Amino acid sequence: MTATPQTARPPSPRLPRPARRRQLLGAAREVFVAQGYHSAAMDEIAERAGVSKPVLYQHFPGKLDLYLALLDESVAELVGAVSAALASTGDNRERVPATFRAFFDYVSGAGEAFRLVFESDLSNEQAVRARLDRALYECAEMVSEFIREDAGVSDAEADLLGMALVGMAQVSARYWLSMEREIDQEIAETLLSRLAWRGISGWPLAEPLHE
Repeated sequence: MTATPQTARPPSPRLPRPARRRQLLGAAREVFVAQGYHSAAMDEIAERAGVSKPVLYQHFPGKLDLYLALLDESVAELVGAVSAALASTGDNRERVPATFRAFFDYVSGAGEAFRLVFESDLSNEQAVRARLDRALYECAEMVSEFIREDAGVSDAEADLLGMALVGMAQVSARYWLSMEREIDQEIAETLLSRLAWRGISGWPLAEPLHE
């Protein structure tokens, strides 16, 4: 019995190095989001990108290098979204819903890049943990800057409040998505924005919390 010849995979066209890197990162994002770091295989990423493994290794020496490059992109995306939200208005009352909207848009975006930042199965790896912490700290620092200017609190208090608001936005947005968007996104953002604003707008306090 004559064996049926396998159809050869068409070779990927030659691309400039930056374009090839973007292609590989796009394929890697799909695999890592779907399977997590530990289950993802470089063979599958190369196949998804339509390249050979040697081509993949020319750009990324190992799976961790590829994951970190992708994580850097995802962190930059989140930080950029929050920065743009805060810069979109000069009214702090409007900055609160804009910040929540940035988180909700991020978790509901195509590609589910948020899972790499908020649900990484490699968070115990030092290099990964540093990037995950940086994502939240940078977002919280931007928020705390505006709190510090208007609320009449110390730097440490502003930092705590900034982290609290960012944590609230992150956890709430993930929960909303896990509940299959049972509540309309705009309504969910409004609910949380009102809750946050009613708290933060109470500063400066008539009496300080400390001597």
